[in-house]
Amino acid sequence: MIAIELAVAVLLLVLVVISVVLWTRRVVTTPAERAVHATLHTASLAARPLRAGLDASSAKEAAPHLRMLLAEARAVALLDEDGALLAWDGPFEELTDEMLAAAARAAADKRRVLVGHHDLRRTNGDLAARALIAQPLVVEDVGVAGVLGVVTTVEPGPALLGAITEVARYACSQIELAELDASRARLDRAEVRALRAQISPHFIYNALNTVASFVRTDPDRARELLLDFADFTRYSFRAAGEYTLLADELRNIDRYLTLERARFGNALEVRLQIAPEVLNVTLPFLALQPLVENAVRHGIAGKDTRTGTIIITAADEGTDCVISVEDDGIGMDPELLRSGTLDAIAESEHGSGVRESAHVGLANVDDRLRAAFGNDYGLVIETAPGAGTRVSMRVPKFRAGIRP
Repeated sequence: MIAIELAVAVLLLVLVVISVVLWTRRVVTTPAERAVHATLHTASLAARPLRAGLDASSAKEAAPHLRMLLAEARAVALLDEDGALLAWDGPFEELTDEMLAAAARAAADKRRVLVGHHDLRRTNGDLAARALIAQPLVVEDVGVAGVLGVVTTVEPGPALLGAITEVARYACSQIELAELDASRARLDRAEVRALRAQISPHFIYNALNTVASFVRTDPDRARELLLDFADFTRYSFRAAGEYTLLADELRNIDRYLTLERARFGNALEVRLQIAPEVLNVTLPFLALQPLVENAVRHGIAGKDTRTGTIIITAADEGTDCVISVEDDGIGMDPELLRSGTLDAIAESEHGSGVRESAHVGLANVDDRLRAAFGNDYGLVIETAPGAGTRVSMRVPKFRAGIRP
């Protein structure tokens, strides 16, 4: 009897729970909420390929989702800025020539072109088509990036035309983000080229002079230095990748310092304090090189005694890696740094001509760190006249989408 009563109680409890769940679902998940969720999901599916830019591949992937956003659209086409067809989703492909002509006009005039029922030149296969709309995709500061084409089987009213405008505006926003990403990548490549240009004039001249000085007195040493120089320039002028591993950057810096020690002799001492667990950390290509070069050129080489020490450290700090380059050289006035930007480095007591290249290198690295990882990851500079300089950077040990 007790068992039967217990079973009935459990059954009643289950029924109550099911009723509550069903009632909650009815209250929370209304048809309107489901429609909004479905629309947002479809929009996100369309955004993903468009974030890579508008081309045949992204257009083919995005077109079906854009058509779903336009309930009354029977077919959707995406065309490039010249009016060439990239993708067609849906029936009525017999109207391709009509769409190409309308898209060319829309792109040229930067305004919507509507071809109504009486103006459409159709065949027996597309008699149901009532209208064709070509909406230009105009991106700010870029111009016409493409054209959104729509074929309907109803006369397009204000609601449909408004929906087409909004979908086109949404597509434009994604294409604009893709253009911004591309612009940032081009800027990163330009900044790396600027660093390479900075390296080449002074260092190459000094390195080759150093090698030449050993040719007669120590040919074997000259040969080793020449190989180090070749490896250094091969890495510094490589074409691939905006990012590199800390281990590769340190390896190239070792070549650089080998050549500089050959020039300075015992006057230049270098100490490395590297935590092995951070060697695989990814950082912008040539991010560490300007810091070390600046320490040698404007820290050690500027001293009257021509002797000095450079300490390079890389420490594991939880989710981040902290890298620093410290010298006991001439330093600079910290008041200049407190002005708010790295531009102040160019105005140190050694004159803008001497410090300009250091400013370009450090400001370049600071900009690229912030662009890659955010504003919390710029350079930190500690210095004082006659007290040397310490330049530090904090790099996340992992960041999605960033790899060498």
